[in-house]
Amino acid sequence: MKRLISTLCLFAVLAVASAQEARTLFVHMPDSILPLLTPVNRADCIDFLDSRMRAVVTNRLGGKSEMLTLTPDYIRLQMTPKSTWQMRLLPLTDSTQVICTVSTVYGPAPDCTIRFYDTRWHFLPAVSYLPVLPQVEDFLLDIPDSACNYRLRDVRRQADLRLLDATLTATGDSLVFRLGTPSYMEREAAEELKPFIRRSISYLWRDGQFHPVVRQ
Repeated sequence: MKRLISTLCLFAVLAVASAQEARTLFVHMPDSILPLLTPVNRADCIDFLDSRMRAVVTNRLGGKSEMLTLTPDYIRLQMTPKSTWQMRLLPLTDSTQVICTVSTVYGPAPDCTIRFYDTRWHFLPAVSYLPVLPQVEDFLLDIPDSACNYRLRDVRRQADLRLLDATLTATGDSLVFRLGTPSYMEREAAEELKPFIRRSISYLWRDGQFHPVVRQ
C-alpha cells in the first residue's frame, strides 16, 4: 500500500511539473527566445500585472515594452510600437504541452513568424504542428465576370506577396490569420481589392496540430 501511495504521489508531481503555467515558462525562458527583454523585465511584467499595475518595462534597447495579457496559458506583449509577441500553451496529451509563439512586425505591413517549442524551450519543427499556412489565394474571393472587372483582376494579380498577421486567441485553442498583403500595395489598389478579401481564416488546435476550420 505504501508503495502504491508513493507511486501515485510521484505521478501527481510529474503531472504538475509537466502542466506548467505560461508565467513560469515565460520567466525562465532562454534570453535567445526574446532577446529584447531581460530576465528582470520578464519577472517585473508578471509582478506588475499581479499587483494590478500596467506591466510596462524598459527593455534592453531603452524602449518601452508592455505585457497586455496574462492568463495561465496565454501571454501577449507589445514589444515595441511596431511589434508584438504572443505565447500560448497547447495540449499534446493530458500531461504534455507544446509552446506556440507568434512574433509580428508591422513595417507597416504585418509579417509574422510562428514557432513551436517543448516546455524546456527546445525548438520543434513548425511543420509538425502547423502543416499548412494559408496562401494569398485562400483569402481572395472570386471576382464576377464582367468587362468592368478587368481592373479588379489586374489589382488581384498585384497581391503576389504573402504577408500574414496571426493572432493566438486568449481563450480557446485557435490561431486566426489575416492577410497583411494589402498594406504593402498602393492605397488605391488595396481599397479596390478590399471587398474581395476574406476577413480572416481560423485554425483550430486538435489532435496536436492546427487545422483550418473557418473562413470569414
